[in-house]
Amino acid sequence: MNKTDSLNWSQFKEELVKNPDLNLQFQYAENKWVDASYHITEIKQAPIVSVDCGGVMNSWTEIIVQLWEPENEQQERSMKVSKALSIVAIVEKSLPLNPHGTVKIEFGNSEFDIRQMFPGGFIIDGNNLIVDLRPDAVQCKAITRGGSCGTNDKGEECCTPAPAKQKVELKNLAVAAGSCAPGSGCC
Repeated sequence: MNKTDSLNWSQFKEELVKNPDLNLQFQYAENKWVDASYHITEIKQAPIVSVDCGGVMNSWTEIIVQLWEPENEQQERSMKVSKALSIVAIVEKSLPLNPHGTVKIEFGNSEFDIRQMFPGGFIIDGNNLIVDLRPDAVQCKAITRGGSCGTNDKGEECCTPAPAKQKVELKNLAVAAGSCAPGSGCC
């Protein structure tokens, strides 16, 4: 997870609170928009604990806002930011969200595989607050600590290939009938 390019829950929510009367829209690719009929179906809080290739334990929290496009519902305008905030309030009554949690938006439709994306920024365009979504990238945490992929912070190899398998000698257990005796290796 690239924390330098991500917004935390507090920052994301603050931007919504500043713009309650605008229409909330999401752009998931160049000139590709989540349909105005979308619903916020759930908000998830996911504590992540991992161990990287250098044996270093990492932990963080992700706040995932899931969007769903109904197939046969048509709307000209997307929901108001104030409606999204009312959904947030319902969620936060039952689930206090970590203000430092990294925000991701989960979305997919028939033309775009489901994925979690970062809010790359907010754009105000007329009556619209547009959340510009950007994909995450896989990374090696050892590199971000100043090491290189394949070594830990002590310079020790951590991503080495598995040791070579030992060759096993196969023994022919097929023996002539009647010659199986204890200790002969046939059974």
